Amino acid sequence: MINEPSVDALIRKLGTEEEPASRYELCVVVAKRTRQIIEQMQSAGVTELPGKQKEIVLACQEIMNGKVTSVHD
Repeated sequence: MINEPSVDALIRKLGTEEEPASRYELCVVVAKRTRQIIEQMQSAGVTELPGKQKEIVLACQEIMNGKVTSVHD
C-alpha cells in the first residue's frame, strides 16, 4: 500500500483550482505512467528499480514532483 504521497496530495497536485482532479483521473494517470515505466524498463533490460522500489510508487512520486501531469482533451 502506498502511504506517501497521500491520495489527497496527489489529487491536489494533479488538478488545478479551476478544475480539480478526481480519484478516477488519478487512477488512470498513475496506471498509464506505471505501464510506461514497466515498458521502458523491459526495453532497457532492467529487471528492478534501485532500492527495490515499485513502479507504481515511482509514478506517484513523479506526479508529486510535477514531472507527470494530466492532459484534458
